[in-house]
Amino acid sequence: MAVACLIVFMAQMATTVYLPSLPIVMRDLRMTRSTVELSISAYVIGAALPVLFWGAAAERWGRRGPLLISLLLFIASSLLLATCTSAPELLVLRAIQGIAGGGAAIIARIIVRDNWRGDELARRLSVLSIAFITALGGGQFIGGLIGQYSHWQAGFVLMAITAAFAVGLSYSLPLKAGRRTAVTSGMAATYWKVLQRPGFLWPACAGGLGFATTVTLQEVSPFVFQEHFHLAVTGFGSIGLLIGVAYFSGAMLVNRLVGRVGGVRLMHAGATLIALATTLMLVFLPGGVLTHFAGLWIFIELYCLTIFGQAVLFPNSMATAVSDAQDYGAHAMALCGFLQQGLAGIAATASVLLHHDGMWTIAVFVLGALTLLQVKLKVRTRKI
Repeated sequence: MAVACLIVFMAQMATTVYLPSLPIVMRDLRMTRSTVELSISAYVIGAALPVLFWGAAAERWGRRGPLLISLLLFIASSLLLATCTSAPELLVLRAIQGIAGGGAAIIARIIVRDNWRGDELARRLSVLSIAFITALGGGQFIGGLIGQYSHWQAGFVLMAITAAFAVGLSYSLPLKAGRRTAVTSGMAATYWKVLQRPGFLWPACAGGLGFATTVTLQEVSPFVFQEHFHLAVTGFGSIGLLIGVAYFSGAMLVNRLVGRVGGVRLMHAGATLIALATTLMLVFLPGGVLTHFAGLWIFIELYCLTIFGQAVLFPNSMATAVSDAQDYGAHAMALCGFLQQGLAGIAATASVLLHHDGMWTIAVFVLGALTLLQVKLKVRTRKI
């Protein structure tokens, strides 16, 4: 669990440590706002696209080899990003870093799935969320300090060091070996069988829509806080601590209640909170509520409520999906990760087209509403 948490921390922090510096990156590399936001999308899409291949590789050749390859690729791309001087170079390297980070993160979750099932898996995934929390809040806070007192590229050096530490720790793990019978040429047929299971598909998509909502908010938030509310870069970084507390609270709620309430009921609760928060954002911004100091704190509260809802929804959606397809091993976890990262990547890419002030509220509202509808209409309330 410790190594899995470190890897998830690394993969998520590669985005959050970079967020506070987005306006600075835009100026340094002479990029447009949409292009610099695309560097977030490039990472998310890069993390999503090869996930199915990482899963198949982990099933055939074991967990250790693919994990080490992904971590070494992450180190290399992070060090190259630390010397980046042009916009095309930034986008290409961010995509490569995403491929590596996504691979390492999905294999970390596969390792957790190797050892637990059902509601206990949801509990363990909520523990894994603590690493996500630390990266979500702490990474943004550290990124704010880097943006204020150092150069934004220093964050990528920090990521390379973290990945190198994970490589060292992974050698002490007794990881599951591969199955040579898991021929990669049959990968598509295996994934298609998993995809045809409603008990897998709908929870996985619900978690992905919730993830897409939070990724879209992450992508626009530096400009909302720093341009709309005129918040300093260190102030934006400090808000990351509040976001971390919100996610931590949701993860701890799952950890305490999932055994009694059941993962699917918690999915319903999380989706409801996401839809409520994003609806209020849509109503409040055109209504002039999200202005001045009071509006800033209202927006922070709604942002944190969205994050809290996703913290409740996400581990239960993943646990529900992969427990339904537990006979498919690493393939089920990889496909779940692909669907969730893919939906988030599509949403993040679409959000760069929203140049007009306030248009982002429509995007997060639609995503929040779709998350709720997905859970209410497709996922039946029962214990895992």
